[in-house]
Amino acid sequence: MIKINRMHHIAIICSDYERSKHFYTQVLGFKIEQEIYRKERDSFKLDLSLNGQYMIELFSFSNPPKRLTRPEGLGLRHLAFEVDDLEASIEELAKKGVQAEPVRVDDMTHKKFTFFFDPDDLPLELYER
Repeated sequence: MIKINRMHHIAIICSDYERSKHFYTQVLGFKIEQEIYRKERDSFKLDLSLNGQYMIELFSFSNPPKRLTRPEGLGLRHLAFEVDDLEASIEELAKKGVQAEPVRVDDMTHKKFTFFFDPDDLPLELYER
């Protein structure tokens, strides 16, 4: 068995690069580590970190296919971010024009969580510590 140390990064392809760049940096607070324009692909690659940890590669491509379904489609279901205060986080999202779903409680852990969506309807979750 291989020894995996940790998750290295998550790659996201967006339909509107500037809108998604704004969302992940100005709404969610990720820091830009590096931004590269790849002329041969007519594509941007944006490396984003959170609290000093490299987490997301944001890509732009010409005419990427749409996500077929909401979270229950085969493959990656959603990305989840841990927060200390779920209600305060939901309020911050709302101030920036992002609407979260009603708060739910995990049946197993009894922790509160909610879902919201990025500009391309990628489901994102906030999970209270």
